[in-house]
Amino acid sequence: MGEIVKKGWSKYMLQLQLHPLRTKMITAGVLAGISDSVAQKLSGFSKIDLRRLLLKMLFGFAYGGPCGHFVHKVLDSIFRGKRDKKTVAKKVLIEQLTLSPCTHLLFLFYYGLVAERRPWSEVKIRVRKQYPSVQVTAWMFWPIIGWINHLYMPLQLRVIFHSFVACCWGIFLNLRARTVTLKNK
Repeated sequence: MGEIVKKGWSKYMLQLQLHPLRTKMITAGVLAGISDSVAQKLSGFSKIDLRRLLLKMLFGFAYGGPCGHFVHKVLDSIFRGKRDKKTVAKKVLIEQLTLSPCTHLLFLFYYGLVAERRPWSEVKIRVRKQYPSVQVTAWMFWPIIGWINHLYMPLQLRVIFHSFVACCWGIFLNLRARTVTLKNK
């Protein structure tokens, strides 16, 4: 079993080297799909909502992978690949004040409009209501992940690490939303 994993990891790393953007896009999409399918099952869905699953995978593939790829490249370019604690703190601060709010806002609108097919007026109200708590919760969690990512992960693995943590984060958010819904019933 260990040999199979080792061989698979070697092939994955080769793809990451030869086709970094494509590999990160596929990885982010697959992990978004895993996150949503686990979240659906833990939330009590009797059958996986395939449309929702594919739309979450699309978000990971089309936004999460490419955005992470280019943001990390730009940050490393701006800071010339430095990884001292002061530089890492600056990178995390930039991510948390720019990318994090934009990502959460974009996802809430995408999910409401596209995945749930809700009307614009309803989605605007829901986003206005949900966004502050989602973002504050994100600021309690993601800076630590950003710190670990920028300090310990090599550039080519940062999006993969982030996508893996985002997979777990997605499950948490889904379960949190379900808990809030159950309390309100």
